[in-house]
Amino acid sequence: MYGAQHLHEFGGLPAVDFQHTTDGGSRPAADAAAWRVSVDPYGDEDRSWEEEFAHFLDEVDPSGVRALIIGQWGEAYEENSSVPIGLVIAAADRLTSLEAVFVGDLEAEEAEITWIQQSDVTALLAAFPALTELGGRGGSDLLFPPTKHERLRSLTIQAGGLPVEVVRGVLDSELPALERLDLWLGVSAYEGNTNIADLAPVLAGTRFPRLNHLGLRNSEIQNEIAAATASAPVVARLRVLDLSNGTLGDEGAAALLEGQPLTHLEVLDLHHHFLSDAMEERVRSALEPHGVRVDLSEKCEPWGDRGIEGRYTAVSE
Repeated sequence: MYGAQHLHEFGGLPAVDFQHTTDGGSRPAADAAAWRVSVDPYGDEDRSWEEEFAHFLDEVDPSGVRALIIGQWGEAYEENSSVPIGLVIAAADRLTSLEAVFVGDLEAEEAEITWIQQSDVTALLAAFPALTELGGRGGSDLLFPPTKHERLRSLTIQAGGLPVEVVRGVLDSELPALERLDLWLGVSAYEGNTNIADLAPVLAGTRFPRLNHLGLRNSEIQNEIAAATASAPVVARLRVLDLSNGTLGDEGAAALLEGQPLTHLEVLDLHHHFLSDAMEERVRSALEPHGVRVDLSEKCEPWGDRGIEGRYTAVSE
């Protein structure tokens, strides 16, 4: 509903927009920023993403770049991400320190999240065996076939609707170093057709042995996810459980409290929720005295008088 915003940081570094200059203006060191390379298809300068990326490689020492953000590459609802991904892969022999890549950092003014045409992002994992963080925004045409990568520690996919084939591909992948998984599942109106059974591999706690941060977010079945999580073996080894941005109500929160203990968590993130004041107090009273940081910000009200049917995710179209 609110749309996604530009990243402010990525890979532990502040996000900085690359600006092509001819006067040798000052910039951060190559390894001191997460560099966002973007073009404006409606701007005064008629420059392709390929041209802008070539300038980036010439003007910022590519051997020092640790984090790269692929921003707007053109009219993202017509051109998919295969071109910028391919160009980054072609420069792999120059981007020798690259550890983190985010594909599709567009905000709503550039393209609604469901308009962003993605492609096979696992090609980046194949090209960069040292990659530790991969993120992407947009579920349309997104491909994530089961893959294997030894060093990836963080995977984030933001979508208004995440196709179940993508979820299955992620959860069928061999990612032994993965510590953080953050999936925005979205709504059925935009291909968000994952159900609880599809999440079984990660909830069972056997797929990613180092996982300690799990986000199953932005879902119209957030109550069902909360109920399944309440008894999921994976929870016992999590530091952070993130069920935010969805349609969570008292039903799901009660299921969480009535399930396995959550007092070992460092963070329970439930922001953007539909909990009653009484249930908010129950959650806080059950967990905060044990040192759990509970995020119950962004309390929402259903549209009109539709009750549960009037609940909405934070990001859809």
